[in-house]
Amino acid sequence: MTRSTAEHAAGKGDEQPWDLVMEPEARLFDLRLRELWQYRDLLWLFVRRDLVSVYKQTVLGPLWFFLQPLLTTVVFTVIFAGVAKLPTNDTPPMLFYLAGTVPWNYFAACLQRISNTFIHNAGIFGKVYFPRLVVPVSVVISTLIQFLIQMLLFACIWGWYLVAGKELHPHWWLIPVMTPVLLLLMGALGLGSGILVSALTTKYRDFTFLVTFGVQLLMYATPVIYPLSMVSPRWKWLVELNPMTAPVEAFRAIYLGGNVPWNALGMSVAVTLCILVMGTVIFNRVERTFMDTV
Repeated sequence: MTRSTAEHAAGKGDEQPWDLVMEPEARLFDLRLRELWQYRDLLWLFVRRDLVSVYKQTVLGPLWFFLQPLLTTVVFTVIFAGVAKLPTNDTPPMLFYLAGTVPWNYFAACLQRISNTFIHNAGIFGKVYFPRLVVPVSVVISTLIQFLIQMLLFACIWGWYLVAGKELHPHWWLIPVMTPVLLLLMGALGLGSGILVSALTTKYRDFTFLVTFGVQLLMYATPVIYPLSMVSPRWKWLVELNPMTAPVEAFRAIYLGGNVPWNALGMSVAVTLCILVMGTVIFNRVERTFMDTV
């Protein structure tokens, strides 16, 4: 029933007028973000589901949040610092790689898990209506909890190096200001990229394989295992085009010392906003017909 029909019926004296009208919306930029707040209880239920399902029936459970970045950092330290002798800007290698791995894991986890939104939730999407954006947003929040746990690991090792008198020069006043900003930036980039890919996977399943492979390649195009300063000027501009380069470099700079790449951060914000808006628009358009193709 359209809105005009509902209003006409209510005016004729129906016992109970409509309080919710669902109708097709043709406007391109009708993002319906207000509905996310109306369904906030469902959002938190999905967050809880994500946290429980990831490590359900595992022996170590949430300890994997610690072990994953720790083991990755140890491998990077042995291979890239010990064998390949890559520079770490006079920073202890383990701390250098951990400062790159923790923020990168947050973005990569958001992108990989959100990219399968339509495929993994086709069953519930076909049975009941709710804003589909609730699912990817819940992934960003549940992955944020994972990041905070890994951040605790980083803080412990970082604090140990500070007490040990290592040459670290953190920007103390920027830490409480920039950490939430960088989190918001990485979460928005993961959300925008993820929902864009998830919309494409409804028709082209090849993207499910491309995401896993592409995230691994993208990590090497991001200064996670090497400092941006070692990149040749010939290719440096290409690495800086990567919107994750600035957040990773800024994270290292505020905690370990160095210059914060303000210009690159501004460009990263602009690219992230474009990806987020474009992804949301395409996601909302695809959700109307995806059941015919999934």
